Amino acid sequence: MLSPNELALLEAIRDSGSLSRAAARLGKAPSSVSHAARQLEERFDALLFDRRRYRLQLTPAGQLLADEAGRLMQDVNRLTQRVQQVASGWEDRLHIVSDEILEFELMAPLIQAFDKLDSGVALRFTHEVLGGTWEALREGRADLIVGATNEPQTMPNLQWAELGAMEWLFAVSPNHPLAKMKTPLRQDQIQQHRAVVVADTARAAGARGYGRVGGQATLAVPSMRAKILAQRDGLGVGWVPRYRAASLLARGELVEKATETPREPNLLYLAWRGDHEGRALQWWLERLRQPQMAAALMRGVDGFR
Repeated sequence: MLSPNELALLEAIRDSGSLSRAAARLGKAPSSVSHAARQLEERFDALLFDRRRYRLQLTPAGQLLADEAGRLMQDVNRLTQRVQQVASGWEDRLHIVSDEILEFELMAPLIQAFDKLDSGVALRFTHEVLGGTWEALREGRADLIVGATNEPQTMPNLQWAELGAMEWLFAVSPNHPLAKMKTPLRQDQIQQHRAVVVADTARAAGARGYGRVGGQATLAVPSMRAKILAQRDGLGVGWVPRYRAASLLARGELVEKATETPREPNLLYLAWRGDHEGRALQWWLERLRQPQMAAALMRGVDGFR
């Protein structure tokens, strides 16, 4: 490992191409710089400087040493910052997993506000679906989960809070056979047609789906957007968040149908592990639990306008 002074010497010679200019840049006498250069070559037992030409240049070995030493110096500086960051209560990184039912766009204002803290905490956002969201927290792949559905699961040191309730409607394409049937639709009528579901991302637990009648054929898709589009195109039927289908309903590209068994609103949750509460996690919990932000998450974004 090079010292900062040795790295500065290599960079000064590389950039200036002259012993005298390198000395002036470093604020040292040329003889002192020349002596330091020879000591460096003796230390590595390699020719680092090409003195045969008019311009003093680094040899390939010297260039390699300068490049790699510079990279290592940056790594050391970054490591020092990270150590100081963690020592002051900030996490090194924060992994936030949201259920796919919530759009990432809603997090953008919070990320911008968090960046202004200049905490150094690296953020990572990923999506999961249904049981996969809880599983990410249980298996340590998430520090915070947002928008998790179903009741909080049993796991060590689990902390949770209700985020809000999401409303649903049963939607079909205007060209689908159910669109012309009298309402409320019966379960046996719905069962005759394929349901579109968002695939559960849980790895260990059995996959689940919402709004599916027992024995009903299914089309599993990777996202809520894909589900809404599939239902718009008549590939199946099912329940969708009311806010996300608003513009399609207004344009008549989807039709809302009443059912004999309405779907209750889903409670969505925030959850985290109580034994890992750093300053970044606390900041995010405080912002996400504000009523205005929670309401925005429940309303969401209509991506079909």
